[in-house]
Amino acid sequence: MSEKISSLQNAKVKNVVRLQEKSQERRLQKKFVVEGVNEIRHVLQSSLTIDSVFICPEINSQFAQSEFNEATLLEVTPEVFSKMAYREDSGGVLLVVDMPDDKLDSLKLSYCPLVVVLEAVEKPGNLGAILRTADAAGVDAVLICDPRTDKWNPNVIRSSIGCVFTVPVITCTNDEALDFLKKNEIAVYAAALPGSHRHDHSEFVSPSAIILGTEADGLSEFWIDHADRVIRIPMLGKADSLNVSTSCAIIVFEAMRQRGFNVFESKEKFDAFHLK
Repeated sequence: MSEKISSLQNAKVKNVVRLQEKSQERRLQKKFVVEGVNEIRHVLQSSLTIDSVFICPEINSQFAQSEFNEATLLEVTPEVFSKMAYREDSGGVLLVVDMPDDKLDSLKLSYCPLVVVLEAVEKPGNLGAILRTADAAGVDAVLICDPRTDKWNPNVIRSSIGCVFTVPVITCTNDEALDFLKKNEIAVYAAALPGSHRHDHSEFVSPSAIILGTEADGLSEFWIDHADRVIRIPMLGKADSLNVSTSCAIIVFEAMRQRGFNVFESKEKFDAFHLK
C-alpha cells in the first residue's frame, strides 16, 4: 500500500467526490462508488471489477486488504475518508468499481422467468426498495426503461442494501424491453389504475413481466396498449395510488405465492410443481 493520503485536495480524493455527486461523471468514467459493509460484501461476491479501494485503518474493522485481490489499495486518514464518504458510519472502506457492460441479450433467464419492468423511475429510494423486493423474491431481472435516475446513484446502492449487485438490472428503452419480452414469450402485466383485472385474480405461474410506472404519472400508453392484461391492486381508502415500491412488493409476492415460492430453474422443477 502506498503512502497514506492526508490531503483533502488530492486528485484521487476529488475524483471520488465527483463520482459520488454527479451521474454525468459516472457515465463519463464508467465507474461508480460503493461504501457500506453489506454493499461491499455483495460486490466482493459478484463478478464486478474493483478499480481501487480506499481504506481508513482507524475506522475499518470489517475487511482485510487481501480480500480486494488485484485492486489498487490506497490508505487515507479519517478526515479524507469523511470527505469522500457519502454517508456516516460506512465502515472505513470505499470502493471505486467499473460499470459492467450489461445488455438485454446477456440476461440468463430461468425456465419460467419473473421479470419486473420499471418505466421512468425517478426516486432512488423507490428503486432501491424495489431491488430489495426483487432479490427477496428471486426475480430474474429488473428492466429500467427510460430512467430518470441513475442505478449507480449512491442512494440507490444504499437503499437497496447492495441488492443492485445481486439482481440483474438492465437499463433500456420501452421498445427494447417489449421486444425482449416478446422474444422470450413472457406475458406482460401492466399495473395501472384503469386496470380491469385484480392482481390476485391474474395468473403469474407462466413466464410473467410486471410493469410499473411512477406514482405521479403512472404507466404510459405504450405499456397499456401492449399489455396482455392491465391489472390493479384493490384499494378501499381515498388515496388513488400506492407507492410504486409497495405496489411492486404486493404483486411480486402474489406471483411468488402462486408459484409456491419456487424459482423454476428447469423444466423438471416446473413440471414437478404442477404435478403436486
